[in-house]
Amino acid sequence: MNSNHVDNNGDGAKRYLDGLGNHVMCPEDNRAGVNRTGITRFRAHLTVSILCLVNLLNYMDRFTVAGVLPDVMTYYGIENSEGGLLQTVFVCSYMVFAPIFGYLGDRYSRKAIMAVGVLFWSVTTLTGSFVPASHFSVFLLCRGLVGIGEASYSTIAPTIIADLFLASDRTTMLTVFYFAIPVGSGLGYIVGSSVATLMGSWHWALRVTPVMGAVCVVLVLLVMKDPPRGASEGGEKLKPTDWIVDIIELLRNRSFMWSTIGVTCVAFVAGALSWWGPTFLLNSIYVQGMTGTLAGVSLVFGVITVIAGILGVASGSGSSTYLKKKYPRADPLVCAFGMICSMPFLFVGAVLSKYNTVSAYVLIFFGETLLCFTWAVVADILLYVVIPTRRATAAAFQILVSHALGDAGSPYIIGAVSDAIALGRTSVLAKYHSLEYALFITCFVNVIGGFCFLVTAWYIVEDKAAADKVIKGCRHIEATNVVSDDVVADVSDVSPNEDTRLLT
Repeated sequence: MNSNHVDNNGDGAKRYLDGLGNHVMCPEDNRAGVNRTGITRFRAHLTVSILCLVNLLNYMDRFTVAGVLPDVMTYYGIENSEGGLLQTVFVCSYMVFAPIFGYLGDRYSRKAIMAVGVLFWSVTTLTGSFVPASHFSVFLLCRGLVGIGEASYSTIAPTIIADLFLASDRTTMLTVFYFAIPVGSGLGYIVGSSVATLMGSWHWALRVTPVMGAVCVVLVLLVMKDPPRGASEGGEKLKPTDWIVDIIELLRNRSFMWSTIGVTCVAFVAGALSWWGPTFLLNSIYVQGMTGTLAGVSLVFGVITVIAGILGVASGSGSSTYLKKKYPRADPLVCAFGMICSMPFLFVGAVLSKYNTVSAYVLIFFGETLLCFTWAVVADILLYVVIPTRRATAAAFQILVSHALGDAGSPYIIGAVSDAIALGRTSVLAKYHSLEYALFITCFVNVIGGFCFLVTAWYIVEDKAAADKVIKGCRHIEATNVVSDDVVADVSDVSPNEDTRLLT
């Protein structure tokens, strides 16, 4: 076999065949010799700041309803299962539309898509706050529409950060970006319950984020920069492949698939705890014969979530960055450690809540901190095992799977199991124990997630090397299933499952 490249466009640029027979331009064949974004460091940091602000509002909006959930349930006269359905409907629309925005995000203006998405969820959130008590189905629809707007943002934002920064700088920026998950979630509880108490109605809690969302739309359109895809890594010449090719290659990427299952378990546990946590802890206070308010519990739970999230995200990414210098498999191992070790804290915290609420708060804090080890690290794994022109699709795929099998169903599952255990009993003790036993499901899911990350560690080095070859390599790789005597094979996304070897 010879090593001549394919010049199928007649422009002298080197193109090679991937494992599925697609011609791909080599990223190193850059005529200008520049593999930089062309964006100043200040503007890059400003862009990340805007992305962080939008992400913060994103998660504030998601959990504002959780902070006032009992009030919402009383207003509409619904049970636990229907209360959980509010989050399930939101997440279902979010995950269904994520692949659509992932496809668009790999091919069209990311700035325009994000601006339209943020504006849409701001309008639908505001609209939901005016739905009367006799139209719960309309309120449910509004929460579903909010998920569509948020899907447009979540699939795209991490890919912009990846195209602005490399290596440790990228990890740092992702860490800051994912601080917004716990901080935004916690602020959702705090701001939602506080505004509801101040204004005397839970409806006002849903009118805070839309105003801030409008400001973010302006910032995205006028200030934020959208770099060329893959520019930070010298991969801006890579061209998107067909969507079906993207999906096939992602399915063959073992690190991506196993880490996706792992983060699905994280989403299941986090979704259940964030939705039912304040209600469960309020019931535990009543069981002890003490008095408490939802606003007070939501405030404490929100503060715990914020602090635990900051410490967890920082500790997880910091540990992985330090350990990765000597142990290239550190990222998934750190995630596995966080998942498995958080389980006993959450379990014991739930058991002790009947006797001492403070002890429960402390144990839940440590459990949430360990659970948050995964957020930034999983995002980093996706970005370095998937090539730039496929990352938004990969993020959308991960969102679809993690929410479909994770937090889309967990609030409803926990609520339904709780109702089934209660058997119609309405005493405080029955409500407490039924929700407690239902929440024990999350402990089993924690262990499953830890196992998935351990499997990811087995493949992570090989899959990262495969992606790096495409972005930076332009080395001639023989893919035995497609190579002929006059064509060499490189790959647009070298799959570790393929029988390949470097030609010297």
